[in-house]
Amino acid sequence: MDGNGRWARRRSLPRTAGHTEGEENLAAIVRVAVKREIGWLTVFGFSTENWVRPRAEVRHIVGLHKKLFGRVAELNELNVRVQWIGRPFDSPEARTPRYVQKAILKAIADTADNTGMVLTVAFDYGSRAEIIHAAEATVAAGMSPVTAAGLDAHMYLPELPAVDVVVRTSGERRISNFMLWQSAGSPVYFTEQTWPDFGEKELDAAIAVARS
Repeated sequence: MDGNGRWARRRSLPRTAGHTEGEENLAAIVRVAVKREIGWLTVFGFSTENWVRPRAEVRHIVGLHKKLFGRVAELNELNVRVQWIGRPFDSPEARTPRYVQKAILKAIADTADNTGMVLTVAFDYGSRAEIIHAAEATVAAGMSPVTAAGLDAHMYLPELPAVDVVVRTSGERRISNFMLWQSAGSPVYFTEQTWPDFGEKELDAAIAVARS
């Protein structure tokens, strides 16, 4: 969900305003995705690299994620089940604050019985870290040699299906450190729209790429 800062800068607003708008747009896109009967939607909320951003900006983004995971009533109304991927909370490298951990676990529990779209939020997530985690877990389980199937089984959330399409907003023409293992061979939809401006038209275009 790239381009929140650029969206704000073009309007002479602080970067935090762009992140707030981006969080609101995610809620709107979730509603549209449910209408389109999308089964799985996975979003890159906060990466393992994002902690180096200015402290005030990080604090604001983390607070927005607590708010996102707190939208349980709305998610239940939409029959959306919440999941999360990121560095395990008990990992020495994990940096997810306790209050966000609690919000994540509560959202997962409170939406566990929903049977509609699965919304997976990647927070404190990096694909390289996930692959290393899977490799170490595979070896620790005594699986030798290490195989693709073994790594699949030890990803953060093994139930995630292969990626149908990767969406990259804000005019970026590169792949980020996001679900590299799961998206191998997947098409990529690039759009000039910043994330806060990403709407139904762009989502439909991405769906078309996935189905082509």
